[in-house]
Amino acid sequence: MKKTLFDKIWDAHVVESIPDGPDILYIDQHLIHEVTSPQAFNELKEREIPVFRPNKIVATADHNTPTENQHLPVKDLLSRKQLKELSQNCEENNITLYGLGHPYNGIVHVMAPELGITQPGKTMVCGDSHTSTHGAFGAIAFGIGTSQVTQVFASQCLLVEKPKRLRVNVNGELKKGVTPKDVILYVISKLGTNSGTGYFCEYAGDVFENMSMEGRMTVCNMSIEMGARGGLIAPDQTTYDYVEGREFAPKGEEFDKLKAYWETLRTDDGAEFDQEYSFDAEDIEPMITYGTNPGMGIKITGAIPVEGGKSDAKALSYMGFKPGESLIDKPINYIFIGSCTNSRIEDFRMAASYIKGKKKAENVNALIVPGSRQVAAQIQEEGLDKVFEEAGFRLRQPGCSACLAMNDDKIPEGEYCVSTSNRNFEGRQGQGSRTILASPLTAAATAVAGKITDFTKSLN
Repeated sequence: MKKTLFDKIWDAHVVESIPDGPDILYIDQHLIHEVTSPQAFNELKEREIPVFRPNKIVATADHNTPTENQHLPVKDLLSRKQLKELSQNCEENNITLYGLGHPYNGIVHVMAPELGITQPGKTMVCGDSHTSTHGAFGAIAFGIGTSQVTQVFASQCLLVEKPKRLRVNVNGELKKGVTPKDVILYVISKLGTNSGTGYFCEYAGDVFENMSMEGRMTVCNMSIEMGARGGLIAPDQTTYDYVEGREFAPKGEEFDKLKAYWETLRTDDGAEFDQEYSFDAEDIEPMITYGTNPGMGIKITGAIPVEGGKSDAKALSYMGFKPGESLIDKPINYIFIGSCTNSRIEDFRMAASYIKGKKKAENVNALIVPGSRQVAAQIQEEGLDKVFEEAGFRLRQPGCSACLAMNDDKIPEGEYCVSTSNRNFEGRQGQGSRTILASPLTAAATAVAGKITDFTKSLN
C-alpha cells in the first residue's frame, strides 16, 4: 500500500487503534514550559500518579520571561510564580529544565531543534499550538491542551483521532526579497485560516526542498494558522546536516543507523492525499497582513480587498484601514523581529544584511529578540549585535517577548507593529495593539524607512 510521509510516522507509533474511535499514539518527545504545565502537574499530584517517563520530557522557560535583566528576580508576580512552579515541578519529577540563565534556555520551539532534540520520524507534543514547528524535520509534532499534557505525563501516550492528509506544493523560483515567511503567508492568504482544519499538512515541491532548516521551521510553525493540526516536510540531506553533531543528536554508528531509517521517510509515489493544492513560486511577493487573522494577507505592493463580509469590516475597523487602501507609506512606530517563527540566526542575518550601514527612522522603536541563548551568542560572535546597535535597534535577551502580551514587551494601544510573529489577533501584542505580520526582511526595511515600503526596488 502506498503511504504518505505522515502515515508512515503515525502508523509506526500507534500502540492500539480503538474501533470507530481514536488511536493510542506513543509520544517520543514531550516539551513543556511554564504556562500550560502547572495544572497538569497538579492533577498528577491529586491523583497520586507519577510521571511515567521523565527522560522523554524537556522543559524550558520562555513565555513569561523578561527580555531584560534576566539575572535579577522577575518583577511580575504571576510570571515569577509560574517560573518558580515550573522549577519545583521539574525538580520533584526529575525532569530536565533549561531555565532562565541556562546556556540552553530559549523559546521551546527554537531551543529543541538547535540542541538536536528534534529529529526526523519522531512524534512530539507540547502544550503550545506552534509545536507544528518541529514538523520541519519530518516529525509529527502538534500542540496539545492541558488535559492531554496530563495524559502524556502519566502514560507517554495520547488518545487522538488521526487527522486527514493534506499536501501543499510550491514549485518554481522565488523572486528577490521573498522569504519563507512570505511563502507561508501567501499560502494562508490563498487558502484561508480554516483550510487545514482536520488535516495534517505536508509541504512539497522544490521551493521547500531548497529552503534551509530555519526556513522550513518558519513554514511549519504557521501551519496551525491555516487550521491544520500540524505541518511537515520530508527529511533530506539538509535535515541530516543540521541535526548531525548537535548536543543531543545521535552520534557515530547510531546516527548512521537512524539516518538510514530517516531516508525512508518520504511519501511514496502514487500515495493519495485527501486534499491537495499547488502554487507557483513566481506568483509570490513579500507579504504583509492587513487584518486580525493571518489569512488576511496581501502582497506588500497590493491593496486591501474591497469585497468582504462583516468580519472583514470589523477587522478593518480595529486596524484603522479601509477597503481598497494600499499600505505603502503607512507610518509604523514599532517593529519586532523575534518569536518562535522568526528568531533564529538566519532571521537576524537576513535583517542585519539589509540594516548594515543604515539607521532606523527616529519614529520607530525596533525590538530584536533572539529565540535562545545560543542564538544570542551567535549574534555576538558574528558581530550582528554591533550592526543592530549602530543602526539604533534594541537587542534584548531571549524569550517569547512581544509575540504575545504575557511579559513586559507589549505594544501600546493604537500603535502599529510590523511583527515577525505568527498571529495578528486583536490585542495579541498588547491591549488595543495593531499587528502587521511580515518577514524579518520586511520588518527591517520598515524600521529603516519608518513606514511600510517596497524595499525590493533597492535590493542588489
